[in-house]
Formats: sequence, C-alpha cells, structure tokens
Amino acid sequence: MLAALALALGLALALAAEPPTCAPLVPAVLDNETLAGIMGKWVYLIGSSKYPPHLEELKVVKHATFFFHPGSHPDELNVTEIMRVNETCVTRNSSKILVFRHNNTLVHADGQVTATAELIRSDKDLLILKHINSGFPGLSFSARSPNVSKEHLEEFRAQLACHDFADDEIFLSSEKAACPVPGEQPGEDGEAAPTPQPA
Repeated sequence: MLAALALALGLALALAAEPPTCAPLVPAVLDNETLAGIMGKWVYLIGSSKYPPHLEELKVVKHATFFFHPGSHPDELNVTEIMRVNETCVTRNSSKILVFRHNNTLVHADGQVTATAELIRSDKDLLILKHINSGFPGLSFSARSPNVSKEHLEEFRAQLACHDFADDEIFLSSEKAACPVPGEQPGEDGEAAPTPQPA
C-alpha cells in the first residue's frame, strides 16, 4: 500500500514538473493572399525575447501601433510605426519588411539593423511573429485592436510558458500609453480610420 502511494506521488510530481503541452507554432505560407491579409493597422500587445538587444528595446516600448503598406515590389512592405518609447511618442516610417517566400520569413530592415521572423498561422485578426535572431528566440503578439479575447491571450501566454520565457523576458504594452494616430479620434479602435502613409 505504501509502495503504491509512493509510486503515485512520484508520478504526480513527475507530471507536475513536465512543461505544458502547446500546439506547434506553424509558419504561415507567405503568398499574395497572406501578404494582402496583413496590410493595414496592428496594435502591439505582448513581446518577449531572449535576444539581449531586443530585450532592452522591449523594456522601453510602452505601446506601439504599426501599419503595413505595399512596398515598391511584391516582396517588400513599407512600415509606419507609432510608438511610445519611455515617455516620448516616436513615429518611424523609414523601415521596410522584406519577404522571403522560399523559406517563409520576414526580414525587418531599419537602416543597417535587420531582424528576422516567421509569421505564425493564426486568426486573421491576430499577428503572431516568431523572431529568430542569432539563435535567440522571441515571440510577439499583435492584433487589429487592443480588445483581444481572453482565450487568445491565454493561448499566447501558454506558448510563452512552453518556450521557457521568464517573467522578466515578457513585456505587455499599455493602452493608456498609446500615442495619437493621425486621422483617428482618441479611443477609436481605428480599423476603418485612414492609415497614415509613409513620408
């Protein structure tokens, strides 16, 4: 009886120590339909990284709204970013996303700095990116509006747990820190609002 109890207790402890099981992160196929579907406005909600430079960046970005626009050719997107960095609102519209269809990756090029990511297959109103930088993993979660279902947030948090991100490697944006977006009234979700165009 005692042996059976000890065995059951040992099994329970072993199960408790196992990491949570998560659905695999499946990269989206970067075809014309997928790229057309990600155009427009996104609100950044949660980011995580084990890459030291990105970790430092995540610490200071309190909120971000970004827009994808068609670039000069089918495998290029222009990006406008409106961010609160610490206490300052910053607008950047000089960066580009380069699309590499053969391996389904996106490369964010901002001057001499580049960052690579895979777009993860998900709900059409969610944008999940798996960042790949020098072997350091990262995940980010954005949506068409800040009003995301509790289920979607819980699924993403489970993915963070599965990928062993510690609390100090996970950063949430604050809607209270949102910067004004040209063409939108304060408090709008803004899906139908005109999007700012790159200069």
